[in-house]
This record gives sequence, C-alpha cells and structure tokens, in this order.
Amino acid sequence: MSYESKMLQDYNMPTRGEVEQNLLIALFKHGGVVRDFSHNETIVDEIADNFNLNEEQKNVVLERIYKKENRIVRTPLWHRLLYRAGDALAKEKLVTRPTKTLKLTNKREWMLTEQGYDKVLEFLNFPLDYKDKLPIKSFEVQKMVKSIFEQLKPSEYNPFDKRKKTKTITKKSKLRSRGFRQAIISVYDYRCCVCGLKLCSPDRLQWEVQAAHIIPHRNFGKDDIWNGLALCQLHHWTFDVGLFSFNDNFKLISSLKSEILENDHGMIFDFSFLDHFKSSNCFLRLPKIINHYPDIAAINWHRENVYSG
Repeated sequence: MSYESKMLQDYNMPTRGEVEQNLLIALFKHGGVVRDFSHNETIVDEIADNFNLNEEQKNVVLERIYKKENRIVRTPLWHRLLYRAGDALAKEKLVTRPTKTLKLTNKREWMLTEQGYDKVLEFLNFPLDYKDKLPIKSFEVQKMVKSIFEQLKPSEYNPFDKRKKTKTITKKSKLRSRGFRQAIISVYDYRCCVCGLKLCSPDRLQWEVQAAHIIPHRNFGKDDIWNGLALCQLHHWTFDVGLFSFNDNFKLISSLKSEILENDHGMIFDFSFLDHFKSSNCFLRLPKIINHYPDIAAINWHRENVYSG
C-alpha cells in the first residue's frame, strides 16, 4: 500500500469514486462550473461537509518529495483527493481541467462537458430533456456562446436562414439552440428587457427570464444575438402574439388592438399590465455592447408580420 493510500485509509477518507460523483453533482448545482480548488474556495469545504469530514480530515497534510527540486511538498490530503477526483473525471472527458477552461473563458474553473452533464442527470434521475430547460454551462455549449458573442455583425445582416428546411434535430443544432439561450439571457444580465424583472429559483438552477426570437424558428429566424431578446414569460407571450413591438429607436409601441379587449383583460387585480405599453418613454433595455443590439430589420419584420398595429 502506498503512503498516500495509507493516509486515506488511516483518516477514513471517502473513496475517490464517491468524491468524483459528489464533484459532478456540485458542478451541476453551481451552474456547470466551480473554481479551482485553492485554499480559500468555498467549494472545497462545501464538498467536505457533504461527507461530514471533521477538521482533522480537512486539514491533515500529505508530505511528498518533489524530486526535480529535491524539496518536500506539503498538500492537504483532502485537496489532494479532490484533485485526484477532478483529474480522473477529466480523463473520462466528464469535465474539463482549469487549464483548458481558461483558454475558453479566461477563468480557472472545472467545467462540465456534455458527457458529464448526462452523467449528473443520470445520478439525479432527471430526464435528459432537462438540458433544454436549465442554463447549466457545459464546455461544448460555452464554445457556442463564445462564437455567438464574437461574431461581428455584417454590414448587410440577413436575420433569416432559409437553409432551415429539415425538421431533423442534430446534436450541433441542439447545442446551438442552448448556446443562443445562454448568450441572450447573459447579455441582458438575466433581466427582462421590457420590465427589468430579474429572478432565479432558490437553488439558482433556473432563471425566470427567457430567450425570445424576434423572428421565430418557424419563419427561419436565426439563432443569432441580433435576432434575440431577453423577456420575462409574460412579456415573451405578449410579444409573440403581437400586443407590442418596438420602433427603430427601440421605443416600445402598443398594439391598437389591445383597445378592443374586454375591460378586465390585462388586469392584475387593480393594476393594468397593458397600460405600461402605452407609456411615452418606455424603451428596450439594451445590452452594454452595440454589436449585441437587436437587428432593426428583424424588429421591422416583427412589426409587419406579428405586431397588431
């Protein structure tokens, strides 16, 4: 038995397999990423607490000889076990190492891969279609998000993709769709661009805001940053049915057809939800970067084909 194995046994530490599973679940609960296991990271203590480790187990030091420099390296045994688990998961391509994630996000983080995401859902007995509902980051989806962010808008941008003639859903198209949603809600700071609502579930796994296409998929609208808006569920529905739109200055305009609705329609007790559409100074809350603004041609299409003006 090796020195390290004996230390793990003597201090009754969890097995590496148990730590691997716990690390995958921790990644899921933290949105797909956790920072590198440095001494001051809460994730180190969080996973230790899941195993009810005592202070001695968390702080006992493993001494190793670093032969290249002929010196002794002292590492907390618990940190060593975490790194071993992360390294094993990376070899199985269930996570990416911080060195690899750094090249994509400029952050030293462990990140789930799509394969690792599937594994977590299996552990938790969740169906695979949860991947289409939750904004959990995976390395493959973040590559899509990065490509969406880094695209420069063409001088003659066409928001339509007429190649979308097949109903076959490929792995790449699903990744692109999830990348579109994550890009849109993050560029609008997880807020509705109309009312400003920002709300997440207590476990922080779900956001109320949704990524809305200005030109829908069924009309060949692209999964581009310029064909998307972040809207709360209520404003998403009213936008899709044409109760409001925007002019070329991104000012909200109300549909005249809302005037013919029943008197109690749009009422939340004594508050009229539809009245703020008629405000003279209600503008879309735009992203910080001009290149991420919604496309005027796409908004024109919405006004001409969906909006009931």
